Amino acid sequence: MANEEVNTGRRRFLTATTAVVGAVGAGFAAVPFIKSWSPSARARFAGAPVTQDISALADGQQLVINWRGQPIYIAKRTKAMLDVMKTLDPTLADPNSANADQQPKYAQNPTRSIKPEISVLVGVCTHLGCAPEFLPEVKPEPFDPNWKGGYFCPCHKSRYDLAGRVLKAQPAPANLPVPPYHFENDNTLVIGVDPKGAA
Repeated sequence: MANEEVNTGRRRFLTATTAVVGAVGAGFAAVPFIKSWSPSARARFAGAPVTQDISALADGQQLVINWRGQPIYIAKRTKAMLDVMKTLDPTLADPNSANADQQPKYAQNPTRSIKPEISVLVGVCTHLGCAPEFLPEVKPEPFDPNWKGGYFCPCHKSRYDLAGRVLKAQPAPANLPVPPYHFENDNTLVIGVDPKGAA
């Protein structure tokens, strides 16, 4: 019986097609594997750190981000705001933030912050968990004719100063908490991780 002539063109086509189909299949198989390397939404919700650029944050302004399912208030305080805060101690329930559970050691100071001008607070009222409003201007407000700026909870009228310290005789029993955080550089804030070397 005579040998049949081999069709090399057809052989090359079948080899190339098989290689392409195999590569595509390997790619589809690899996608779920690679996706498993990044944290899930559940892990991020549980407390994965959040990085925030604050270079565009203007004096007297606040931005709100989300960490562990909670709003985090990041405000840039002016010198005038810091000066007003120094006068409020007699009106505050806990001016020295004696409750160490409300802030890390590095924020146990009059401004309750690493940098005096940058405030970082958990935006949840310590009364029943509402979100206080940021009202930084020193001007009479319907709820307080002597308002010196700070946070006002519309749910039950609790008031806090610009460092999140609660005023006396409020429904809220404690100051707004300070989350763990640090500065990666002058314009980058990382929420959820203490500074290196912090206790």
